[in-house]
Amino acid sequence: MTLQDLADASGVSVSMLSSVERGAKAPTVVVLDRVAHGLGVQLATLVTEAERVVVRRAAEQDVADEPGGWRRTILTPVVPGVNFEWVSVTLPVGCEPGTYSAYAPGSHEFVVVASGVLAMTVGDQRYVLEAGDSLYLAADVEHGFANAGATPCSYAVAALIMRPRKAGARR
Repeated sequence: MTLQDLADASGVSVSMLSSVERGAKAPTVVVLDRVAHGLGVQLATLVTEAERVVVRRAAEQDVADEPGGWRRTILTPVVPGVNFEWVSVTLPVGCEPGTYSAYAPGSHEFVVVASGVLAMTVGDQRYVLEAGDSLYLAADVEHGFANAGATPCSYAVAALIMRPRKAGARR
């Protein structure tokens, strides 16, 4: 959910939501109640200790069909304060989504290829990965993904992302 989506659902401005998220402002109980309503949860859920187990059903996963025919699915639940994502990606033959800006220092990505051939660029280096291969990168450098094979390529990315991302980010 984007800040704009939450603003629309809750009636709280994007600037207020952003300020609360960054810890620049303390929300009133009324603002918290509106945010909870916008999220479809009880107010108590926002002010109690985070759940120790969060289940995200397959039907609840965020799926994005991107330009160029590639698909990205965020598999992991959103847990406040934890900047971790596990993403499943499928690239059609010849697809090159482009180069992604560096994340903030301290960010990490692990990539595992399930099928096909993935060409990754990390900075100015190119790596070709086949089914079963994996790669780790300190994600504070530009990096890109492309299908380098004759069949669709499927891979997963486990990312620990330190916010904010540098300007020009694509993800």
